[in-house]
Amino acid sequence: MKPRISHTYTDEYPQSIWLFFGGRADQPWLYPLKRGFRHCFAALHDAQGWTVLDPLSGRLIVAHLPLDPGFDLPGFYRRAGFHLRGPFTPSPAAPRLLPPIFGLSCVALCRALLGADAPRAVTPFGLYRRLQNRPENFLGKMS
Repeated sequence: MKPRISHTYTDEYPQSIWLFFGGRADQPWLYPLKRGFRHCFAALHDAQGWTVLDPLSGRLIVAHLPLDPGFDLPGFYRRAGFHLRGPFTPSPAAPRLLPPIFGLSCVALCRALLGADAPRAVTPFGLYRRLQNRPENFLGKMS
């Protein structure tokens, strides 16, 4: 039986997570990925508003947006042509036997934000597909 960490930051400060998928290939190694799903990034929504986490090639952008907390950021990105999934509530933290195998990628960052119950995926389209049939706000194992 895996021990669970009983308290997380999100217990006191609830967050919802939205994942956005899109992007053009700005690096040659992205060309083989499915068009429209060559990049993903996340936005966290809480009582203070929106924070975007965008792992670009060689740099992680973390920006708290100066928007009203009620601003419809998912709608903004949807109108801009992005595919999206959410909102999700992060699952509780859980200890791991081994560290993650893959380095920091856009998919790894999005999976890390979702928590221990995030679906396994390597590409943005793979993550999008695995989240497609999950109910909003649900990351637990599906039967």
